[in-house]
Amino acid sequence: MYVIVVYDVNVEFVNKVRIFLKQYLNWVQNSVFEGELTEAEYNKIMSHLEKIIKKSNGHILCYIVRDKKYLKIDEIGTPKSEITNFL
Repeated sequence: MYVIVVYDVNVEFVNKVRIFLKQYLNWVQNSVFEGELTEAEYNKIMSHLEKIIKKSNGHILCYIVRDKKYLKIDEIGTPKSEITNFL
């Protein structure tokens, strides 16, 4: 599955969320990650993120698409970094 994770969390949790997500997904913009995940990886990520922010310290959205080929993305400007499969 292809996942886009968008988050708005309290300042004290931003780095914890970012560092954790960089282990699994590509950092494409401040507070935005995307990439391919297995269902097991997705479940692990969601469980861990819930523990990090404890529900009352922010908001996290996950957009799930079966495959990136079904997702149209229009861009303006310079991307944060080149998307790779290597971390």
